[in-house]
Amino acid sequence: MISLMQRLQPVRTLALVTRRFLHLAVLFVLFGVLPHPASAVSGSGSGYLAADRVLVVKSERRLYLLRDSHVLKSYPIQLGRSPVGDKVFEGDGRTPEGLYILDRRNTGSEYYRSIRISYPNQSDIAEAREYGRRPGGLVMIHGQPNYAHVGYTDARSWDWTEGCIAVSNAAMDEIWDATIFGTPIEILP
Repeated sequence: MISLMQRLQPVRTLALVTRRFLHLAVLFVLFGVLPHPASAVSGSGSGYLAADRVLVVKSERRLYLLRDSHVLKSYPIQLGRSPVGDKVFEGDGRTPEGLYILDRRNTGSEYYRSIRISYPNQSDIAEAREYGRRPGGLVMIHGQPNYAHVGYTDARSWDWTEGCIAVSNAAMDEIWDATIFGTPIEILP
């Protein structure tokens, strides 16, 4: 007679193999061994924009999509209404600086598409607490506001967000297609 443990052995073995396979697949994607799942972007010339990193240089007002340290594309950006300096606490109007990841996508936001930046990290939380404040959150890369009566899709020429990084809607489409969950983003002064 076969015991319950003997019957479950193949199931446990399959679960272990599946888990190990998934871990390997994640490592392959992170280190660029597997093809990037980004969609084709029309008119990009290269056929695909598959960024392995995003770089934002606040002083240049530029967002760069990078692959193997080469610039694939760059876009003009708008920042928080107080763009100089690192974000310290909620409501300061600044865009954070540092290393983060792109960790969530939203097609239903009040702006044309948005990709969440993993702000705040533990250091950001500790810094805000030094001021007796909360660090805030929901820092995004997003397109223009979804004001149906305005129909404005181009980038504005001034810093206007609460700390997010805003781009034109066309740029947002390309950034959306070129990045995946977990793409690193570095935001420099």
